[in-house]
Amino acid sequence: MVLDPEFVVADEPVSMLDASIRASILDLLMYFREHKNVTYLYITHDLATARYVGDRIAIMYLGKIVEKGPVEDVVTNPQHPYTQALVSSIPVPDPKYAREKKRIELKGEIPSPINPPKGCRLHPRCPFAMDICSREEPPEIEIRHGHTVSCWLYVKR
Repeated sequence: MVLDPEFVVADEPVSMLDASIRASILDLLMYFREHKNVTYLYITHDLATARYVGDRIAIMYLGKIVEKGPVEDVVTNPQHPYTQALVSSIPVPDPKYAREKKRIELKGEIPSPINPPKGCRLHPRCPFAMDICSREEPPEIEIRHGHTVSCWLYVKR
């Protein structure tokens, strides 16, 4: 940050840090964003930190973006089955809500990213897969302003 960058690629910047250091680093990133106008490409598996740091989010599965949009919209109203599974796996500190929370589980093995399945890459594990999912890659569909999903469930046929 000494060089005053405009754009920073941050690949799992806090993944191996304890909670107190993690919070300090995230606050520092937010400070630079607000006061120095730094833009981040924040790469992570942790949706909670992505939600804290980001304005927009893109969810990838096997190298393809399956859903993208404003971070609050995508995290609070996920549309793609993979995003729904990710969001449903986030731990909830409220035991009552945690018991009532519907968990979406993806079955089977993760396919090889070197040789991904034809069609939608999630179809071998998707609880909503249809015949077309195994044949053709789904188009990107705008669900709401700026919120898109690539899934055959949303294609009007």
